[in-house]
Amino acid sequence: MPDPKELVINTTPILALIAAAGSLDMLPLLYRRVWVPWEVCREIQAGGSEGFAILEFERDEWLHKQTHPVALSPLLRNSLDLGEAAVIQLALQHGIPLVAIDETVGRRFARLSGLTVTGAIGILLRAKSLGYPLSMAEAIRRMRERGIWLSSKVVEFVLREAGE
Repeated sequence: MPDPKELVINTTPILALIAAAGSLDMLPLLYRRVWVPWEVCREIQAGGSEGFAILEFERDEWLHKQTHPVALSPLLRNSLDLGEAAVIQLALQHGIPLVAIDETVGRRFARLSGLTVTGAIGILLRAKSLGYPLSMAEAIRRMRERGIWLSSKVVEFVLREAGE
């Protein structure tokens, strides 16, 4: 995978990274700028029933959080959830080649739009390979505790790639 300098990130990878590592601290080590669409900011700030990840997200002022909604194409607006659609649209509008989306349909649309796709697992593996102190087995355990679903194939792949 190329070494992109910028990333547009969706809600699920943000939540998964915070679940896995307790913060998003690895992101500025990997990317010069991390863009968060307004729609994704609103999803995080809604916080679900437990308010998970709100404090960590709000604390990270280095995130390039958008303050206005993205003007979505009708295809994206009618095919994906709001966050995924906004991530893809924002990346296309600003010429950012890399997006972080975990959901299968969103990843497919991003690739069809000519974007390179990563997700929480890809970010964690990249951070670990660059020396970020992280146990992938522990990260996976924490993600699962927060209800983030990972198939056994993905878990086996991650542990093998991480050398754990």
